[in-house]
Amino acid sequence: MIKPKGILFDLDGVILDTEGIYTRFWDEVERHYPTGIPDFSSVIKGSNLHEILFDHYPDASTRDAVTAMLVEFQRNMRYEYFSGVPEFICQIEALGIPACIVTSSDNDKMDAVYRQHPDFRSHFNAIVTGEMVSKAKPDPECFRLGAEKIGVDVKDCWIFEDSIKGLKAARSAGGVVIGVPTTNPLEVVEQLADVVIDGFEELQLKDLIK
Repeated sequence: MIKPKGILFDLDGVILDTEGIYTRFWDEVERHYPTGIPDFSSVIKGSNLHEILFDHYPDASTRDAVTAMLVEFQRNMRYEYFSGVPEFICQIEALGIPACIVTSSDNDKMDAVYRQHPDFRSHFNAIVTGEMVSKAKPDPECFRLGAEKIGVDVKDCWIFEDSIKGLKAARSAGGVVIGVPTTNPLEVVEQLADVVIDGFEELQLKDLIK
């Protein structure tokens, strides 16, 4: 691969080790407000909150209850980096490559992330949240917007993703798709990515470029 002109990162399951926590949360929601959808917590991965609520909870009072559960949950949860992520981001900064977070998360969740990691925003040139786009993943709108915000053609970007919807969105956007098999089996991620990495621990950007 040639050196990217920009890098786009999904957040949960790529930068932050939170997907397992969210799986347990949505499993609990399913017990309280059953949709009847098998493996519901996996089906919605990569979706934004608006999409989840209006696609699966037709009753307004249920949507309000689920939202309240999520707000309280996210206010108290821990947002831990995957091992090696801070070091990898430092490599990107050292090479002067602009980077953007592209997440389906809402602004309230991101505020919680910023409280736990006060320097988070300083490491990225831009952050795109689910509230900034009209179409959720697997639509490529979010990645196109992320590339636009860092002033790079999306086709010249590397896009790091873990969810099926996110990988499909990255593919549709036209960037180089780098899969991270944290929430899906390796054989699934391989089918949707140009390159698959085990994780960021000891990952060298220069080796990826080579």
